[in-house]
Amino acid sequence: MKRPKSGMMRMERNWGLLFALPAILGLMIFTIGPIAASFVFSLTDWTIGGQMTFIGLDNYRTILTEDATFSQSMFVTTYYALGSVPLGLAAAFIIALLLNQKVKGLSVFRTIYYLPTIVPSIANTMLWLWMFNPDFGLLNSLLESVGLPGSKWIYDENTAIPSLIMMSTWGIGNTVIIFLAGLQSVPTHLYEAAEVDGGNRWHKFFHITIPSMTPTIFFNLVMSLISTFQAFNQAYVMTNGGPNNSTLFYVFYLWRTAFTETKIGYASALAWILFFVIMVLTVLIFSTSKKWVHYEGGERS
Repeated sequence: MKRPKSGMMRMERNWGLLFALPAILGLMIFTIGPIAASFVFSLTDWTIGGQMTFIGLDNYRTILTEDATFSQSMFVTTYYALGSVPLGLAAAFIIALLLNQKVKGLSVFRTIYYLPTIVPSIANTMLWLWMFNPDFGLLNSLLESVGLPGSKWIYDENTAIPSLIMMSTWGIGNTVIIFLAGLQSVPTHLYEAAEVDGGNRWHKFFHITIPSMTPTIFFNLVMSLISTFQAFNQAYVMTNGGPNNSTLFYVFYLWRTAFTETKIGYASALAWILFFVIMVLTVLIFSTSKKWVHYEGGERS
C-alpha cells in the first residue's frame, strides 16, 4: 500500500504543475490543436468565407489522381532535395574537416563560415537575388571576367533548380558546426593505434574518421532532408514558383492554395500528404541506418 504523500510533496507537485501549465497550454493551443484542426479541415470542402462541407477523402483522391500541379511541385521538391542534401552534407563535411585542423586564425574562419546562418533567411535570398541577376549580378560578372558565357540562373527553367541547389550550400553553417563537434569527439587513441600499426592519413580517414562520424552524418541527413522538403523562401521571394512552375516547391504550392486561393480544406490535405512523405522517408533512413551507422563500442543503431 502506498504511503500518502506529505503536504510538502503535494505542494511541490502543485507548484510544478502551475509553472508547467503555460507551456502545456501553449503546446495544446498552438501545436496539437492546429494539427488536429488541419486533419479535420482536410476532410472538408472549405474556402475562407464559405460554408464548410464534409467530403471525406475526396481532397486526397483529387490530389493523388487529378492534380497535375501537385505532381509538378512534388517533382520539383524531390529534384531539389536530391541535389541539395548530398551537396550540402559533402560541403559541410569537407569544411568541418578543414576547420578541424590546427592552423593560424582558425576562429576567424569558423566565424566566416557560420555568419550566413545567423543572417535572416529573407536577407540571404535578397542577396542571392542580386547575385543571380543576368544583367548586373555578381556571378555573371565573375564568369565574364574569365571569358565564360553568363547564365540566366533562376530566370531560366532549365537552370533554376540547379541554381537554387548551389545557393543551398550558403546556409550550411549549422551542419558544419555539428560535423565539427563530431570530429572533435573522435577518440584520439584510435588514431594513435593506427599510427602504431603503420596506417597513413587515408587509412585513418576511411577506417576511423568516417565510421566514427556515421551517427553525426545520420543525424544531419535526417534533418537536412526534412528541412529541404520544407523549402519555401526561395520560391516565395525569388521566383514566385516560376519560370513555368520550374521552382514550384511543394510548401509554396500549399501556401498558395491556402492563402491565395483560400482553399483551406484542400491545402490541409496537401499538408498531411507532405507529413506522410517526410515520415516515410525518415522511416526508410532509420531502417537503413542499421547497416551503416556505427556507434562507439562496435554497436549499430
